[in-house]
Amino acid sequence: MNRRQFLALSSLAAAGRLRAREHLDIKNIDRARILKAANKYIGEAPVTITSAQSSRSTGGKHDYFSEGDYWWPDPKNPDGPYIQRDGLSNPDNFNTHRQALMRLSVQMPALSAAWLITRQRRYAGHAAAHLRAWFVDEETRMNPNLQYAQAIHGRFTGRGTGIIDTIHLLEVIRAASVLEAGGALSNAERVGLQQWLSAYLDWMTTSKNGIEERDAKNNHGTCWVMQVAEFARFTGNAKLTGFCRDRYKTVLVPNQIALDGSFPQELRRTKPYGYSLFNLDAMATICQTLSTSSDNLFVDMRQAMEFMYPFIADKKTWPHPPDIMYFKEWPVRQPSLLFAGLALGKPEYTLLWKTLDPDPTVEEIIRNVPLRQPVLWIR
Repeated sequence: MNRRQFLALSSLAAAGRLRAREHLDIKNIDRARILKAANKYIGEAPVTITSAQSSRSTGGKHDYFSEGDYWWPDPKNPDGPYIQRDGLSNPDNFNTHRQALMRLSVQMPALSAAWLITRQRRYAGHAAAHLRAWFVDEETRMNPNLQYAQAIHGRFTGRGTGIIDTIHLLEVIRAASVLEAGGALSNAERVGLQQWLSAYLDWMTTSKNGIEERDAKNNHGTCWVMQVAEFARFTGNAKLTGFCRDRYKTVLVPNQIALDGSFPQELRRTKPYGYSLFNLDAMATICQTLSTSSDNLFVDMRQAMEFMYPFIADKKTWPHPPDIMYFKEWPVRQPSLLFAGLALGKPEYTLLWKTLDPDPTVEEIIRNVPLRQPVLWIR
């Protein structure tokens, strides 16, 4: 490609990005839903993991505990080790800590978004109260590790796969950045959160469980990079930021995206549609976090977006088996459509994004779409 061709393509891409932005005023699009949610949540006190414990956890009061979703009692040995039923969630597993984490990820960013669009300090004050409860206050804070996450009765007291549970801290940390930039966090809150995240990053990058999750070949490996990238951004860890950018380019993209743009590791599961959407959103969030003016990471996942877009626009055309659970609840307002639509100059993506449900109520869908306040991400 000569310089003239390169400049022509760059001009076309810039024009596309402008068209993608022309119909978007996210503050106005989301203003009513943000304020409705924030006005509800401002009357609800923070709830952390110290509010409930499970007798099956080998950790303490401040240790996060969850159990693997798809593991069930063995009918042939009811008191023995659980057996796997992929894609089928066991409703009797301990889920209270995960629900508390999801509650934090719904409420705190909504309050922060309300502060951003109104500058009313009461919203910021209550958002900061959640941060203090979870990461600073000695009585209620969570220990900065997931050593006991996604345990399996009779098999494991915790697994590396449990690290995916803290994808629900992503938007909390992004919201904290917005509060910090606007002077709405105290020094103690800012320092306390940075210390917690630094300790968690150390555990994620050095522990046996953390390394196992980093090396996962599917969406778990993607979500490890997604989390580390955002937490490293907040703590100013340039070394980890560079590591995540390199791992996205040299490991995730070449090993997870097929030539047709599909995710083979997700298609082989019993929920191929939902998992493909989930991995697409995770990759797009990595790009949103790590892209720079001179390095648009979305270019590397263009084929993945092109593969999934038609099936988000019209799920009836999905050529693979339907998910065994929750197929009818997808899609919702997938952040990948917004992020990639703007970064790649694809207004059809952002137009579709505007038509989809921003506030799903089914817990499984909420669990798999941890970004709900785009006003915190698109400035």
